[in-house]
Amino acid sequence: MNWSISFEPLISWPLLTLALVPLALLALVGLWFRQRGSVFRFIALLALAAALFNPVFLNEEREPLKSVVALVVDRSQSQDIGDRTKQTDEALAGLQQRLGRFKQFDVRVVEAGKSEAAEERTETRLFGALEGAFRDVPPSRIGGAIMITDGEVHDAPPGAPDFNAPLHALITGNDHEKDRRIRFENAPRFGLVGKPLDMTYRVISTEKETGPVDVRVSVNGEQVAVEHATVGQAMPLQVTIPGAGRNIVELAIDREPGELTDTNNRAIALIDGIRENLRVLLVSGEPHAGERTWRNLLKSDASVDLVHFTILRPPEKQDGTPINELSLIAFPTRELFVEKIKDFDLIIFDRYQHRDVLPILYYDYISEYVEKGGALLIAAGPEYAGESSIARTPLMSALPAMPTGEVVDKAFYPRLTELGQRHPVTRGLDGSATEPPHWSRWFRTIGVQNPEGAVVMKGADNRPLLLLDRKGEGRVGMLLSDQGWLWARGFEGGGPHVQLYRRIAHWLMKEPELEEERLTADGRGMVLEIRRQTMADDPGPAQIITPSGKTLTVKLEKSEPGVFLGSVETSEIGLYQVANGDLTALAHVGPVNAPEFADVISTESRLKAPAEATGGSVRRLASSTALGSDVTLPSIVPVRSAGAASGNDWIGLRTTDDSVLKAVSRVPLFGGFLGLGLLLLAMGSMWYREGR
Repeated sequence: MNWSISFEPLISWPLLTLALVPLALLALVGLWFRQRGSVFRFIALLALAAALFNPVFLNEEREPLKSVVALVVDRSQSQDIGDRTKQTDEALAGLQQRLGRFKQFDVRVVEAGKSEAAEERTETRLFGALEGAFRDVPPSRIGGAIMITDGEVHDAPPGAPDFNAPLHALITGNDHEKDRRIRFENAPRFGLVGKPLDMTYRVISTEKETGPVDVRVSVNGEQVAVEHATVGQAMPLQVTIPGAGRNIVELAIDREPGELTDTNNRAIALIDGIRENLRVLLVSGEPHAGERTWRNLLKSDASVDLVHFTILRPPEKQDGTPINELSLIAFPTRELFVEKIKDFDLIIFDRYQHRDVLPILYYDYISEYVEKGGALLIAAGPEYAGESSIARTPLMSALPAMPTGEVVDKAFYPRLTELGQRHPVTRGLDGSATEPPHWSRWFRTIGVQNPEGAVVMKGADNRPLLLLDRKGEGRVGMLLSDQGWLWARGFEGGGPHVQLYRRIAHWLMKEPELEEERLTADGRGMVLEIRRQTMADDPGPAQIITPSGKTLTVKLEKSEPGVFLGSVETSEIGLYQVANGDLTALAHVGPVNAPEFADVISTESRLKAPAEATGGSVRRLASSTALGSDVTLPSIVPVRSAGAASGNDWIGLRTTDDSVLKAVSRVPLFGGFLGLGLLLLAMGSMWYREGR
């Protein structure tokens, strides 16, 4: 019960003042001059003023509010090390039981570190969770906070947090832990394919050791070297980037006896491999309508260095042209096809026929170039079916099909074969989804027999139009029509010539994204996504090995012809191994080298400053002499705002004086017959005294 007095005047304050001030002055003058009856007049005036002021006694019925106490529990992955999870669970149960005895505390349990978002798993952010717990609480009602954590908190403020209440931290783990970890000091994000890349790394130990340690270096899952590092020193490392696209460089050290965890005994660097400019040799025959199609396409690609020459005139032709006008420079056939042929990533013959410009032996060099890993493209025209066809040279051993000598001049729509609908070179070509295809017609096909490799496009009368084949370590493509320029010129709406030609060229040059059989995996947040390219009808499920060594099986669903996708939500940050058939892939899920695992030793230092700034404390749950995971909890004591909030074996939480008003009772002092009687008594006394 809370009693108070309030005034509820019967008239407004200005009128009350105008009425009482003159009367009060007259009464005071009478008292000053000691006139007869002045005391009774003054008493009557007081009674009248009291009646007009109308004093009221108020009795407020209030319900006290509870202080809000936040119990923040660290559930990050570093808490899974050793006995920390068990210690956390025991401490949480014990604190809830002890806090439950105090009716003046409203306890809110907040678990942090279990979010599915990858960006929230990079660090242990307990103060962000604490802020969320107090967001709807007035500052006067905050009783304090208790954190159960290993101390590796990455959002701890340098001073006091944004509330005026004690903060207490109970640290899991023990004070004699030891650990050794490895990290990259300098790891570029990009590197040239086939070129050495300089990096640096460091091995760090809590034991302050300085001896040597073996470091295993792996690139895309394959061990490439074993380095000898000195603990505590920055060490140089040089690796060669094997391929374009994402490459994973991994450093690993062995686990020491008694080491806390081997989770941070690995370090990952993701490096995007960039190819140097691709060198393409384009050899054109006699000029034709589509001669510049290939040239324009290749010249527009900034990643391609093009060497192009055209045979404008056969050597045996005699037309009276002066010799000094036939060529600006001598044609360097030996330099291109003998000395530097290995420097080219792709050789294209565009409607070229054997004219004795190239010695017959050079075709044998080209075949050998393909067998050893080179790429060859034949853009065939009528010359390929004639007697001077390059198929009648030693190059024939590298060709996927021999000409029949037939040239079919017939209008047709180029169409994808069933195999072509799944092949990455032709899959999903713009306009291929309709019948007829949404592109223009062509009018010439070169007849071939016994085609080898994959026929991915067909022409007139279902004849082969585009062949893709492997020869030894190299690749060969054959486009059996010279009508692609119709698409480039926009005839009947044109067609996707840039898309098709570029895919053909890059498949021949072994672009990873255009491989028929390819398995890739990538981490999107905390989801592992798997993509399988295959020419098969069903590649089967994918097998996954998690960073902790667990095995998972993921079903791959068909997304489009030749592409199967699968995904799985994960809870572990680290390197995942994915396998399907004979193919394997690596993927890193979550942040690379996250601070969560950079230092896993439990510590009191990170939370010491904010705790002491609020009058709180930091202490370990398990002492250095405790066995196993036994925890010792401090006593909990409610304290006032001005008192101490911690001691040797106790922690204090503040209580609040806030309350909620439930009801109010009013008792007027001059209300009813009592007020009227008092007023009449005062007036009557004054009248009686004045009449004597």
